[in-house]
Amino acid sequence: MGIAAEGFEDHPVAIVGGGIAGLTAALAFAERGLPVRIFERAPELHEIGAGLQISPNATRILDRLGVIEALDGRYAIPEAVTIRDAISLKVIAEVRLGAFGQERWGAPYLVAARGALQSALLKRVAQEPLITLTTGAEVSDFDVETDNGIPQLAIRENEGERTVPTRLIVGADGVWSTIRDHGGPEGQTRPIGTVAWRATLAPQEGAAFRRIAPDDRVTTFASPKFHAVAYPLGDGSLNIVIVTSGTLSRTGWVREGDPVLLAKLIDGAHPAIAELAALVPNWTMWPLHIASPNCGWTHPNGLALIGDAAHAMAPFAAQGAAMAIEDSFVLVKLVAENALPEALARYVALRRPRIRRVGLRGGLNQFAWHARGPVAIARNLFLKTRSPEKLAADLDWLYGWQVDESIR
Repeated sequence: MGIAAEGFEDHPVAIVGGGIAGLTAALAFAERGLPVRIFERAPELHEIGAGLQISPNATRILDRLGVIEALDGRYAIPEAVTIRDAISLKVIAEVRLGAFGQERWGAPYLVAARGALQSALLKRVAQEPLITLTTGAEVSDFDVETDNGIPQLAIRENEGERTVPTRLIVGADGVWSTIRDHGGPEGQTRPIGTVAWRATLAPQEGAAFRRIAPDDRVTTFASPKFHAVAYPLGDGSLNIVIVTSGTLSRTGWVREGDPVLLAKLIDGAHPAIAELAALVPNWTMWPLHIASPNCGWTHPNGLALIGDAAHAMAPFAAQGAAMAIEDSFVLVKLVAENALPEALARYVALRRPRIRRVGLRGGLNQFAWHARGPVAIARNLFLKTRSPEKLAADLDWLYGWQVDESIR
């Protein structure tokens, strides 16, 4: 028995958050013929944010939902991921993508501006009559243990506060999730002591850097002190992320970055990298936080967390958006095909091992990128023995994932 037989038509799913996770989930529910209401606290949804790497495990889902078509070519398909030493610029390793990756994993590896993906998702949402999107709607409270067994949200809007009954609350409100925060200490995120500096290099700017980070690939620069990632956004601009040590307070967590401080943090890098600090006028700083692995993701009466709201993770595997997209599709499939308590229990049982494995891969990447001395030498010797094809094979479990094969 699926959720539709349990009063879903009378009490549509309520998704808290209109980001990538929430919009993807809404489209997936609508594909199943289930009505959805999205509540987004921001008064308007703008095309903001940095770039995204969207690997095949996620693009095959987005393609099924019509989102890749809605992107209307506002993306790039990199030919490879290349890892270089940040001081010598020596190539340490390379993973082939492009046509090779699409044939191997059955879907493309895309890079795009976060705003472009959100715009495409919103375009598709607007085409679905089963989806209602309300902006300027902040969730002030929720209750999953009501007397009548129907969860409800307290929604604060300009005209006041209202109560919204729903059969299922989906928390998709990101790192600082209101829904997860109600879980007490285990619902809090914690900083990991690193900060991501983000900027965009405009077309025709930074010729020296573009020579070492060409726009046909994702380039990662490894250093004991930091690592940097650069990739095209499909419009001639280059997205740049530099991850350094440091912390920021949660309040006002996106900050304008000081180029002088950044220059000190990447001192010693190759000149073409070091000059980025002064070359790019507008840096933003984002503290990296992760969620507790003990955070509860569901309540059997009708609540589920997805994406960063469930498992905010470090970006070292470039899988934050992809995991949110996977979460959304798995949750919807389970809810549409099972009784709700069983669906939510299976969702946790299926997703926790996957998220844990991705987190371990990210930790391995971080260790490898920041290796120094003998460890760095050993890393280089090992990777020298791995061909681009073998490195691609190491990622089959990640990029080759398919939802129907994962749920049996």
